[in-house]
Amino acid sequence: MTVPRLVVAAPSSNAGKTSVATGLIAALTARGLAVSPHKVGPDYIDPGYHGLAAGRPGRNLDPWLVGEDRIAPLFLRGALHPRPADVAVIEGVMGLFDGATRPSVEPGFASTAHVAGLLRAPVVLVVDASSQARSVAALVHGFATFDPGVRLGGVVLNRVGTDRHEAILREALGAAGVPVLGAVRRMEELHTPARHLGLIPAAERSDAALATVRRLGEVVAAAVDLDAVLALARSAPPLDARRWDPSAEVAATQTRPRIAVAGGPAFTFGYAENTELLEAAGAEVVVVDPLRDEALPPGTAGLVVGGGFPEVHAAELSANEPLRADMAALAARGAPVAAECAGLLYLARELDGLPMCGVLDVATAMSPRLTLGYRAAEAVTDSVLAPAGARVRGHEFHRTHADPPAGTDGAWRWSGSAHGPRPTQIEGFVAGSVHASYLHLHWAGSPQLAQRLVTACARRSESVRAHR
Repeated sequence: MTVPRLVVAAPSSNAGKTSVATGLIAALTARGLAVSPHKVGPDYIDPGYHGLAAGRPGRNLDPWLVGEDRIAPLFLRGALHPRPADVAVIEGVMGLFDGATRPSVEPGFASTAHVAGLLRAPVVLVVDASSQARSVAALVHGFATFDPGVRLGGVVLNRVGTDRHEAILREALGAAGVPVLGAVRRMEELHTPARHLGLIPAAERSDAALATVRRLGEVVAAAVDLDAVLALARSAPPLDARRWDPSAEVAATQTRPRIAVAGGPAFTFGYAENTELLEAAGAEVVVVDPLRDEALPPGTAGLVVGGGFPEVHAAELSANEPLRADMAALAARGAPVAAECAGLLYLARELDGLPMCGVLDVATAMSPRLTLGYRAAEAVTDSVLAPAGARVRGHEFHRTHADPPAGTDGAWRWSGSAHGPRPTQIEGFVAGSVHASYLHLHWAGSPQLAQRLVTACARRSESVRAHR
């Protein structure tokens, strides 16, 4: 199956690849093309900007979370659903060859280069040229020759100062044999606001985010040879894979339970495939915004509260007492509840001293330390999400802490870190029908999680109807 595609990478983080990738998506969409946006790695924030630019969900491609064999099928799911795309743009993560640093995995695993190889996609390298001239040729030459399995198809120079600076860079790169596809000037007005976990999600910036995306598209359209970019994308060979189908991963329940999923500006972290798996398993998914909605949808049989920034919206979340009480009552009735990271904070007794839902007797607060990294975890306790002993792969990404960090019945255990062995850690809470943890999970890598949760919700719905 042939889908024109390319990967936007960089020698390191902070080179501007998110701005260039988002601008490419916006510029190609403005040409009338259907663009499928993707992001290498577990990051939730960049796909939000990609989705704004493309008008369809940005999807993640992470071999650690879902396995190497699912990368091409998941890519095809995004590229062909809800309608076939004319071109796909895949933004990389960190530097081109930077991958998982756990001792148990091979160097470069889950890197941008790894995913580019799995997708047989050409790479466009975004180079921050602000502090270099002829040295750019040595840099690009090194990236072009470091791994013969990576096809570097072109360079976009970013943060170029003047016409003279651009001429020097182009002349130097002429001898490197890698085409210069464009040169973007320094433009501070396109700076995207950031805070403790990176860029502010697009959903929180609303009109401002739309304006930024539109302007990025205009800048890239003026500075980059889009025809050359499309020609490079169309040079990608066919993929020998079938698109991922959520209905082939799970079996639909006979009962159609209604599952509320937290959304809105405070809960913006989620993978599109998680919801698709819930629906394929038979659930009716309804989004609830804890900042605005004062009650769960009628007939709610289960609840999923994913990641986001409740710490930024803590006062507003706390002020919405009716919904907090409704969520606590739902959990008290035994309805299945699955929460991760931000969801754990919201279900806690308090967040930074402000009352939350009180489903869990735990206090949470901001922390000066960033917790970030991949985890290979094992379920400690039978829950609505996983049986004890089930193994999953996930990631942590937070600047908060919970006191205590685990309940009497913990959710997950894992050992080891990016920097070497460490004692086994038990984390999270299983309390009745509630499963809450800091661990983020991509359910396409473990579809049985969605199956088990929906089945538990279906049983709950049947039980409630039987006792009416």
